[in-house]
Amino acid sequence: MKKIRLGIERVFNEEKKVLRGSRVGIICNQASVDSNYRYSADLFYFDDEIDLRAVFSPQHGFYSDVQDNMIESAHGRFRDLPLFSLYSETREPTDEMLADIDVLVFDLQDVGCRVYTFIYTMANAMKACARLGKRFVVLDRPNPIGGVAVEGNLLEPGHESFVGMYEIPMRHGMTVGELALLFNQHIGCELYVVKLEGWQRDSFYDELGIGWVMPSPNMPSIDTAIVYPGTVFFEGTKVSEGRGTTRPFEIVGAPYIDAELLANEINKEGLDGVYFRPIWFIPTFQKHANKVCGGVFLHVTDRKVFRPVLTGVALLKKIRELYGEKFQWQDPPYEYVFDRNPFDVIAGTFRLREAIETEASISEIASLWKVDELKFIEFRKEYLIY
Repeated sequence: MKKIRLGIERVFNEEKKVLRGSRVGIICNQASVDSNYRYSADLFYFDDEIDLRAVFSPQHGFYSDVQDNMIESAHGRFRDLPLFSLYSETREPTDEMLADIDVLVFDLQDVGCRVYTFIYTMANAMKACARLGKRFVVLDRPNPIGGVAVEGNLLEPGHESFVGMYEIPMRHGMTVGELALLFNQHIGCELYVVKLEGWQRDSFYDELGIGWVMPSPNMPSIDTAIVYPGTVFFEGTKVSEGRGTTRPFEIVGAPYIDAELLANEINKEGLDGVYFRPIWFIPTFQKHANKVCGGVFLHVTDRKVFRPVLTGVALLKKIRELYGEKFQWQDPPYEYVFDRNPFDVIAGTFRLREAIETEASISEIASLWKVDELKFIEFRKEYLIY
């Protein structure tokens, strides 16, 4: 298996010119590693030709050790340098944070889903660089669930949040470098993308010859990333999305669910590329902590045809149909949004919840997305690098 070359590797060879002679800051975390598992922050810190002045961290902290959503991380130190948290009292670098920096580098592993906040940490940092006349450099990384498939509705105007700033679908099929180019049409910073070498759009992460390092505590494997664009919807409900288990987002359930009934009924839907196995589990924290829950485990049997967004909505819809009033939407706040239904914040629209509540069929719901998907596939062409 031939390895690809990551942006972090190319910037230390043929692309080092973009950093020489500049005071540098880097946005990274413990998953920001090269293919030999060396931390990007250390590679920058110990390189005599790079003048590293500060390190910045996203949601879940520099060490990716903060488990839950909306738990802010403190500022601190990385070796003898300031470590600024961008999931704190601010989610955008301040003037003071960037005062000693000429170029800000972004090197975080995204998971290919609109609601994963790292891409908005990137957007906010780009805005700060545009405001202050700083350069912004993206060290590109693969989309771990491939760059071909696009799925879900576009975020609707008026539904912007820290889990959705721009009109992209739930599964966008773009790298962070490509997204930076798209976002920059709204932002206008001085942007440079250090490209990947050898990445094919139809590749999943475990086909690339490099190891997965979890970018956040509840993203332990590529299997998690594959289902996440669908089961993340359960964060907008009081059904457990498997946090507090060893397989978050692959496990879904609640104390009132009959596991065998749910598995039988959802398997009857004949959803492509997935099998639902009945399961019983006890979350150790968050929803239904220390209670026995019935639910299902999502086994993706064919990732090429599996449609995570449709699957997540179908599963949610089935639980609501089977259990009526026992099924509940989550209460605000959600990711700094205090006045909207959390499910709507995740969906980027209120129309999806309305379709579920009015018992629209899965095919009817999917048809609502079709125009958006085709529109985005055409729109994104201008920003694709690979």
